Amino acid sequence: MHTNRYTFIYAAIISVVAAVLLAFASQGLKPLQDANIALDKKTSILRAVRVDATERTAIEKIYNERVRELVVNSKGEELNGVNAQAIVLKNELAKPVEQRQLPLYIYSDDDGKKRYIVPMHGVGLWGPIWGYISIEEDFNTVYGAFFDHKSETPGLGAEISERPFQEQFQGKKIMGNDNNFVSVRVVKKTAPTEVAPQHRVDGISGGTITSNGTDKMLRDWLEPYLGYFGKRKG
Repeated sequence: MHTNRYTFIYAAIISVVAAVLLAFASQGLKPLQDANIALDKKTSILRAVRVDATERTAIEKIYNERVRELVVNSKGEELNGVNAQAIVLKNELAKPVEQRQLPLYIYSDDDGKKRYIVPMHGVGLWGPIWGYISIEEDFNTVYGAFFDHKSETPGLGAEISERPFQEQFQGKKIMGNDNNFVSVRVVKKTAPTEVAPQHRVDGISGGTITSNGTDKMLRDWLEPYLGYFGKRKG
């Protein structure tokens, strides 16, 4: 019969060997994991301009040919030498607006039209939510939107990742008649509001907190880009 000492030593050796193997596996798989994360981000960016490619080769080709990545600040200045893909939006949101590095993606269509894609990150009911919204060349009209989440409730808050909710954003305006920032507001149908129809979409029934989180996320992320939009618009 084995002694307790033998059992402990054996268990310790097995634990160390397992930990080493897991570490090697993790390191070996990391490049593949990073590539999948990058592909998912590119897919989401393209969905914000209504491009629904699903094959890796097609996504990479369209993205590389049509999307330009840059980083700006709230003054509308382009920041050289900063990798847009490496920026963690959650960290930038914690900074004062004037210190933020703001990734921006410019999609060029077949006819030469450009759409300006703003990434965003926020908080829903159970965890983080995120998305991308594309703006037309007038820097006012929404062309498309894509949102996703980590752990919102299926059938309720998780509806932000569904096409019917996202399609509501098409054609909405982010600027008011006096050239003041309004954003696109997510408001429940039954809620009294003075927000004009061109600035609002219907919130999710039963998903009030997620709707409010999406509404705040839109305002938090669109407004810092107005400096760049204003400069481009002249």
